[in-house]
Amino acid sequence: MHTSTKDTRKRVLLTGANRGLGLALATRLLARGDRVLATCRAPAAADALDALRDAHPDHCHIVALDVAAADAPVRLADAARAWLAADSDAARIDLLVNNAGVLKAGERFGGIDGEDVATSVRVNAVAPLLLTQALAPLLADGARVANISSQLGAIGGVTRFGTPSYAIGKAAQNMATAQLAQALGGRGIIVLALHPGWVRTDMGGTDAPLAPEAAAAGVLEVIDGSDDADNGSFRDWKGDAMQW
Repeated sequence: MHTSTKDTRKRVLLTGANRGLGLALATRLLARGDRVLATCRAPAAADALDALRDAHPDHCHIVALDVAAADAPVRLADAARAWLAADSDAARIDLLVNNAGVLKAGERFGGIDGEDVATSVRVNAVAPLLLTQALAPLLADGARVANISSQLGAIGGVTRFGTPSYAIGKAAQNMATAQLAQALGGRGIIVLALHPGWVRTDMGGTDAPLAPEAAAAGVLEVIDGSDDADNGSFRDWKGDAMQW
């Protein structure tokens, strides 16, 4: 892993951009001059993301998207194609960040609901896989794909029972990352699974030690510093290797 120092302004597609880590990532990307296509389920209710677009009207575009919907891959690819065409006929996506996710809180053994598990797998694992597949023709050769994972998806790190739906979904996402790395690596595209740390968000809770801004800064530094040797790897926001 090396650290890049050059200024490379990118075209970035970011899912789940309306709050928490996603909003922090969008904020940082736009602040450094990148163009961002940001998705969320309900843009009309995404006040902070709307304000960010108002502050960067030429660089931020928002698209409504439920990543778990059956037509989400086609709809997002169409939206991305139109967004890129408005920028340049030759434009391609330099960075895809699959950040949208779901966590079912309060699960107890003996009361696990199968639909909660299925929803987690669909949102946290299947959606990043299918969205990346649909967007693959629009990715630049040498692009980066970052799947926001979690240490809770590391099978080797399980020491207690907790959030099983989320953990299973993230473990499945890690396999999707490994598969995508093999599918896209021949084009020089680097696919990463990234644990952003325990972040103070609606999902992470108020006791989490890491601010979204710090997590976003670390995640982007890892992405920017990645090279071919990192393709298909699982790392945290500091760039350290995670166990699978």
